[in-house]
Amino acid sequence: MGKMLQILVIGNNDNGCTPDLETIAYDAGKEVAKSGSVLITGGLGGVMKAASHGAKDEGGLTVGIIPQDDSTMANEFCDIVIPSGMGLSRDFLNALSADGVIVVGGGSGTLSEICAAYMYKKPIAALKNSGGMATKYSDQYIDHRENVKIVGFNSPKDAVNYILEQTKS
Repeated sequence: MGKMLQILVIGNNDNGCTPDLETIAYDAGKEVAKSGSVLITGGLGGVMKAASHGAKDEGGLTVGIIPQDDSTMANEFCDIVIPSGMGLSRDFLNALSADGVIVVGGGSGTLSEICAAYMYKKPIAALKNSGGMATKYSDQYIDHRENVKIVGFNSPKDAVNYILEQTKS
């Protein structure tokens, strides 16, 4: 058995995470688990917690890379907690740990993770119906380098399938 694919789901923390975003993130987590991939999140609340919950309900493996140095800060749906102690710098660790990224809504922290993934040319799927950074950057490049296009999707299943397609060896 080879390395499992690792998909990062990013988006709003508790602040700004609506019930609609939680539902979208939950479904994204379920789809990651259904694909046999490992779900990676920032391990805290909001989109991260909802995606982890969805993956757990589907029997998936979840990893939370938290900015704090105390593993008890992670949400209860994280199987593996990595307490980075890196604060906001952990956004790069999240992006580099992933084979692909799914964006659900999001604010400036999410944008930081998108930029890190973009610089390292990770496939990025944005759920364009989720608002925030996902909608703002769907179907475009971040800058003139055109490292990787952020591709917009209407469903978590389509976003996961895109990541799977882009990461085939």
